[in-house]
Amino acid sequence: MENKIVLAITGASGSIYSKQLLDKLILQRVQYKDLAVVMSNNAKDVWKTELGNESYRDYPLPFYEKNDFFAPFASGSARYNIMIVAPCSMGTLGRIAHGISDDLVTRAADVVLKERRKLILLLRDTPYNLVHIRNMEAITLAGGIICPATPSFYSRPTNIDELVATVVDRVLDLAGIEINGYRWSEPAG
Repeated sequence: MENKIVLAITGASGSIYSKQLLDKLILQRVQYKDLAVVMSNNAKDVWKTELGNESYRDYPLPFYEKNDFFAPFASGSARYNIMIVAPCSMGTLGRIAHGISDDLVTRAADVVLKERRKLILLLRDTPYNLVHIRNMEAITLAGGIICPATPSFYSRPTNIDELVATVVDRVLDLAGIEINGYRWSEPAG
């Protein structure tokens, strides 16, 4: 199956992660057939607050409203096999963990899990309470991947973009997207 990816952007802080994911995915176009985006209104507000712009409007990709249940990835028959939620709010995590499909993000995540495909949740919030931890456990037991937005430092990032890349490159690795990035004990490609 050719990769078909949906990127969901929720209203959690961390718009820089979703922007860098979009930028890097655009550059890797040969590795997937389709890339679709669903972005909540809160995510748009957070993007504008954190990044100072509305550059999400400039991407040549199909964007879907969070209540558009006619989006192709709302059904398993469309065969989207990778879903990344970045950043993933704790509210979204909780709804996905408990099968509450009340919008396109949670419905698509439910579809990905039921079809035994790849769901990656980039959690940005900290600290975690016991409810968050149990929700992460539920997602993990259901086959999803919890990837906290925890940067690494062994590549010696020198600016915010390089620091963010330590997380974004990890997400792309988890998604099976080949990238040239820092590898432990290997020179950068």
